[in-house]
Amino acid sequence: MTDILENKVPSDWASDRIIIIGKVGESFKDLFFTPYSSGLIGLPEPVAGAEIHANLVSQIISGALEGRPLFKTWPDPVEWLWIVFWAGTGATLTWRFRYQQGAKNASLKRWGIIVGAGVILMGSTYLAFLEGWWLPVVPPFLAFLGSTMAITAYIARTAADIRKTFGRYLTDQVVANLLENPAGLSLGGQRKKITILTSDLRGFTATSERLPPEEVVKILNFYLGKMADVITDYEGTIDEFMGDGILVLFGAPTSKKNDAERAIACGVAMQLAMKSVNEQMKQWELPVLEMGIGINTGEVVVGNIGSEKRTKYGVVGSQVNLTYRVESYTLGGQILISEATLKEAESIIVIESEKQVTPKGVKEPISIYEVGGIQGNFNLFLEKKTEILLKIPQPLLLEYSILDGKNIADNKYQGQLIELSENGGIINYNHNDPQGFISGMTNIKCNLLSTETSQSVSEDIYAKVLEQSNNNGGFYIRFTAKPPQVTKQLEELYQSLV
Repeated sequence: MTDILENKVPSDWASDRIIIIGKVGESFKDLFFTPYSSGLIGLPEPVAGAEIHANLVSQIISGALEGRPLFKTWPDPVEWLWIVFWAGTGATLTWRFRYQQGAKNASLKRWGIIVGAGVILMGSTYLAFLEGWWLPVVPPFLAFLGSTMAITAYIARTAADIRKTFGRYLTDQVVANLLENPAGLSLGGQRKKITILTSDLRGFTATSERLPPEEVVKILNFYLGKMADVITDYEGTIDEFMGDGILVLFGAPTSKKNDAERAIACGVAMQLAMKSVNEQMKQWELPVLEMGIGINTGEVVVGNIGSEKRTKYGVVGSQVNLTYRVESYTLGGQILISEATLKEAESIIVIESEKQVTPKGVKEPISIYEVGGIQGNFNLFLEKKTEILLKIPQPLLLEYSILDGKNIADNKYQGQLIELSENGGIINYNHNDPQGFISGMTNIKCNLLSTETSQSVSEDIYAKVLEQSNNNGGFYIRFTAKPPQVTKQLEELYQSLV
């Protein structure tokens, strides 16, 4: 400054120049940080105010003399549309690829496209910058990331809902196998040894025929909900709901050493849970429910069965059929297990009785065992009820037919109900037809008859013949389904005998 004032500089020193004079120094507080204050390495260095003004002037001169474009911007509405466009792009791409399967290549492709879209955003704004356009970069980028994360979170929430829905029917292991393992949805199965439990309500079909459909669904949903909670507690896999029946797998998809023990403990817990079910039935003024449970252990084929469009995780094999046969011999409140299941958990099982039966499709008789409880860590026991038979002063005349599966035989035989208990009774023969002499574990249909006209005066009563028989040629029965009027009539009769 002194040289200029004393004319010590050439006369043309400032020609064709713009000279900016300013103070530079920490004490003058004229230093500012700009995008060019720092590089990738090192601390940022502030820029003096005079230097910033010099850059501004240089930009203007270059624009006027050299044709250097000045920065141009879009109107605010257009910039908002630009931001909304990238928000929509992120959401659309994420939603478009939401159904990609869990395969590694598909996942890489999905995220590669999303990352590529982000690169296009950054690249397009940089090219626009080189052409003199100042376009928003950070707002659309944040909108793009935000919409991507929002849709991803929504999809994750949906997957959680699906997992929760599947979890009502399958164990966590099966759900994880289906949703997370790429091979989990492939068709096919594997042969493995598992324990199978099946349950069924005694006489519920006859009861449901007298109720409105809405009432039947309400009962089933309540009952199945209670049973599903118990099954989940014991890590069983609900393979299927079949009306009022349930098929449960223990050992599939993941085998454990105590599969048979857990299955038996689950069966006992299910029978104990029927108490709360029937308390609700009484509040609804509906008949009480009774359930039979059959358990069997054997080698089956388990896996995904079906087609590419509809697949079911299930089990097939003769051991499944045998489990249903074992269950068919049960009375209400009973648990019957096969010999194979008993051998798996024999040390802690309480056995009440043993029966020899020959199920359909089985050549040789097999032993089935009635479970009274399970010891050890489970420590669950069924309540024992003693049936008290009382003699009826005036026996009730009835006729009965033998059931073969779901079919009712044409032949009808007459007899008399001579003794009665809370859940069964004794029927004496009134005929000499050997075909009407019933063996144990046979199902029959009965109708009470008028003593005067021998005409049927009741709806159908269903019962199962027990093993034991009395000395007079009759047989013990256990009622499995009674219409309300008959239930009331027999209860009043029994109370009058007590």
